Amino acid sequence: MLIAGNWKMNTDVASGTKLASDIAKAAADADLGSVALAVCPPYVSLMPVGDALKGSGVALGAQNMHQEDGGAFTGEVSAAMLVSAGCTHVVLGHSERRQYFGESNHDIQQKVARARQNGLVPILCVGETKAERDAGDAKTVVEGQVRGGLADVPFDAPGDLVIAYEPVWAIGTGDTATPEQANEMHAFIRGLVADLYDKAFASDVHILYGGSMKPHNAEDLLSQPDVDGGLIGGASLDADSFIAIARHGAAIEAKA
Repeated sequence: MLIAGNWKMNTDVASGTKLASDIAKAAADADLGSVALAVCPPYVSLMPVGDALKGSGVALGAQNMHQEDGGAFTGEVSAAMLVSAGCTHVVLGHSERRQYFGESNHDIQQKVARARQNGLVPILCVGETKAERDAGDAKTVVEGQVRGGLADVPFDAPGDLVIAYEPVWAIGTGDTATPEQANEMHAFIRGLVADLYDKAFASDVHILYGGSMKPHNAEDLLSQPDVDGGLIGGASLDADSFIAIARHGAAIEAKA
């Protein structure tokens, strides 16, 4: 199980470093078993956050990257730069990138491919809007995002890929997919990954739920058979809340 925190455009260097230190300490004090943790701070905090996490086992991720290795792309950051800053993961295709910055499935596929070429684990985000779900198009949209984002990208092992299902209508709204809704889409995504690669690969790929997971609903969501963790937004900005979600995951794994 993987619990990853997406800090979005929150925290400055000082507060982000303190949050990372608090998470590292809380993780060390908790019995999380095999539950893995990752945090994805803003670019400016990557290196100090990475320093604060050293020796903790908490992985460092970025929230985005450019698809080119380098060049005249003012304001952008390459995969190699992220690796040099200590990142092992990168969030790609988040709904906010798709909505506000016009990223297409083709753009995201290029980023996923470049991430793998540089040894980064992409956290590929997919999910439908409320209008798309209400129109009965949720699975069609998600299928296009999964197939489009992974087209012709090879993976050596299941651990080289993470997918996060984020129903857009449940991000920052206080709404949450029911555990049954989440699991249905996760199972559908796993079937798509099996079709693109194979069943053994798909069975071991972490598929995270990314729609307003909080300590109070984490147990129900993480108990679902095809939910392998969470991509946590607001609750990841508080160390106690973040670790509380991870504790739920550890308790579930201990019962399995």
